[in-house]
Amino acid sequence: MSTSVATIESRGYVVQLVALLRLSVVQLLRTPTHARRSIAAQRLGRDVLLIAGLGGVLVIVLLVGFDATEIALMPPRGSPDVWWARAVTDFGKDSYVLWALFAALIVTVTALPLLQGASRARLLRFGTQLEYVFVAVLCANLVTEVLKYAIGRGRPFVGGKANAFNFVPFTGTEPYFSLPSAHAVTAFALAFAVGAVWPRLRLFMFAYALLIAMSRLVLLAHHPSDVVAGAMIGILVSVAVRYWFAARRLGFAIRNDGQIVPI
Repeated sequence: MSTSVATIESRGYVVQLVALLRLSVVQLLRTPTHARRSIAAQRLGRDVLLIAGLGGVLVIVLLVGFDATEIALMPPRGSPDVWWARAVTDFGKDSYVLWALFAALIVTVTALPLLQGASRARLLRFGTQLEYVFVAVLCANLVTEVLKYAIGRGRPFVGGKANAFNFVPFTGTEPYFSLPSAHAVTAFALAFAVGAVWPRLRLFMFAYALLIAMSRLVLLAHHPSDVVAGAMIGILVSVAVRYWFAARRLGFAIRNDGQIVPI
C-alpha cells in the first residue's frame, strides 16, 4: 500500500476497496525505482554474509558438540515442570501468527475507504508497515517448509535415543521436520520485522523470540541447532523483504550510505 490514492477517494466504498487492493499488489510487484537501491543492495549483501556466516558456524558447532547433550538434559516430555513452555509456545506457531497478521491487514484495508485526508494517510502508512511484517513472516515460513522437507532431520529422540545426526532427507513427515524450527523462524522473522518498522518495540520483540525459542528446547520439539538455524532464516528473510519494500519506496527510506530506515 502507498499514499498514491488521491484519485480513489471520490469513488464508492466497493470500488475504492478493489482499487486499493489492486494498487497494493501492483506497487509490491513493480520494478524497483529507488535511486539508492544499489547501495542498499551492497549493504544487504554484507549483512547477509555476516549473519549467514556466523549463524552457519554456530549451527555446525551445536550440531557436532552440543545438541545431543542438551536434549538429554531436558525434562521428559509431558513433565509438569514445563507448563510455562506449553503456555507460551503457541504464540510462535506460524499459522497462528500469520492468520493474526492477515486479519489485521483485512481490518485495515476494509477501514481505509471509510477515511479521508490525514486519517487515511496515517492508516495507509500503518497498512504498508503491516503488509511488510506479514510478507516477511510468510516468506520466511515458505523457505522453512522447503528446507524441512529437503533436510529431513529427526526431532529429539525420534528413533529412541539422543541422536543429533538422525537425517532422512525428503521424508516429508512431521517426526523428520526438526531443522529448522518453524517456531523460531516465525518468532525471529516477526521480531525483526516489527523492530524494523517500530524500533521502540525491538527489545520486547526479541525477548519474545528468545522465549519462544527456549520453549521449543524445553518441550523437546527441537535441538539447539534447529532453533539457531530458524532464528537465522527468519532474520535473513526479513532483511531481504525489507530491501524489497525499500527499493520500491514502500514503508522504508534508503539513506546515502545504503542504510534502510522506516519512514
